[in-house]
Amino acid sequence: MTEKNYLITGAHGFIGAWVVKRLLAANAGQVVMFDRSADPRRLRLIMDEDEIERTSFVAGDITAANTLPPIVEQHGITHIIHLAGLQVPSCKADPRMGAMVNVIGTINVFEAALHSAGQVKHIAYASSAAVFGKSDDTPQTEDKAGNTGSHYGAFKRCNEDNARIYFLDNGISSIGLRPLTVYGVGRDFGVTSDPTKAMKAAVVGRPFHIRFGGRTDFLYAADCADAFIRSADSEQEGAFVFNLHGETAAIADIIAEIETEVPAAKGTITQAENIMPIPAELDDSAIIATLGDIPHTSLRQGVQETIARFKVLHEQGRLDTADLDV
Repeated sequence: MTEKNYLITGAHGFIGAWVVKRLLAANAGQVVMFDRSADPRRLRLIMDEDEIERTSFVAGDITAANTLPPIVEQHGITHIIHLAGLQVPSCKADPRMGAMVNVIGTINVFEAALHSAGQVKHIAYASSAAVFGKSDDTPQTEDKAGNTGSHYGAFKRCNEDNARIYFLDNGISSIGLRPLTVYGVGRDFGVTSDPTKAMKAAVVGRPFHIRFGGRTDFLYAADCADAFIRSADSEQEGAFVFNLHGETAAIADIIAEIETEVPAAKGTITQAENIMPIPAELDDSAIIATLGDIPHTSLRQGVQETIARFKVLHEQGRLDTADLDV
């Protein structure tokens, strides 16, 4: 079997770091990390230096048209996991830059695959549950997307359409994944990072207010990463877009799980009443039907593992709490 060489864009981000970790754990092949930032701090939260040294790193700007093709050629890249992007707050603050990174950056990934002479076999890329608008409490299937309430969601929907056109015009196969509230060590930005921040706050003995309430679809970082790897490895031909589903629970439930793991935090974590304008539960039957069963870590286990790692980092003096002030 031909060796697989993976390029992970946005590798120094939260999900990117977990994808790198899971690829290395599986000895999946060469792992090439690409990011604008040279700061590996999220990698160091979940891996040791020996693991990180098994990767290659290239710094660059995803919005520059000629950045990726030389990397693909030099490293013999066969699979791309595209995670580079700006999140909701950044896209709202600067829509033009949001479009440059999230839309033009994704175009550049597909163009790199197009000009690889067939070397790149498959692309997995990050879409988002933000493509959905307000909905009822029923699990949402992929076809219910639309009426997004953010530039970020609009950019992600645009990427899904562009991926479809690249398959129709050029035969480039891809899978876009739509996660919702991903949690785990390293999640430190965006409104849906608040449940993870609450876990960190509990470990260091600080109060924390989660800025939303109601129910949401919690997805553990390791499961999210595994889904991207499974999608990149897929031999399915076409342009697919799939929801990811973890465990739907109320914010009050995750607070209760945190208090179980850190009893001293009881009463110190609070929540807002406002509900996010996106579905509380995503239907993942389509990805399971196409790719097989996707790992589903229970919310209890995911919270336990996250808090346990935060405790280790705290004991080692390596737990950065600057994000708790944002």
